[in-house]
Amino acid sequence: MNMKLELVPVPVTDVDKAIDFYVNKVGFNLDHDHRVSEEIRFVQLTPEGSACSIVIGQGVTEMKPGSQQGLQVVVDDARAAHEELKKNGVDASEVQEMPWGIFTLFSDPDGNTWSVQQLPKYS
Repeated sequence: MNMKLELVPVPVTDVDKAIDFYVNKVGFNLDHDHRVSEEIRFVQLTPEGSACSIVIGQGVTEMKPGSQQGLQVVVDDARAAHEELKKNGVDASEVQEMPWGIFTLFSDPDGNTWSVQQLPKYS
């Protein structure tokens, strides 16, 4: 059976503030922003080059804002990603080198956590 993970909910308090953060500071693409009803607003955002998106909004998850921990994206250059995040005002951690990759970490305004990983090069 072929399965693809394509959408992960990220619970937020203020949808517009979260859109601004993910689009203007982290660099995600805004794919959809659709108000289904007074109770439901569906916003889909995708990291550049990713096959998997996140969904934020109103009425899209029962998780508490800030409870999504440990989301991870993979980049070619963690140091360049760190510099870009810092330049855009994101409070990203210092770059950390581990045997399984090079990382920088950040949180969104609600405290949902992200790790940005550069995969190790094996020879």
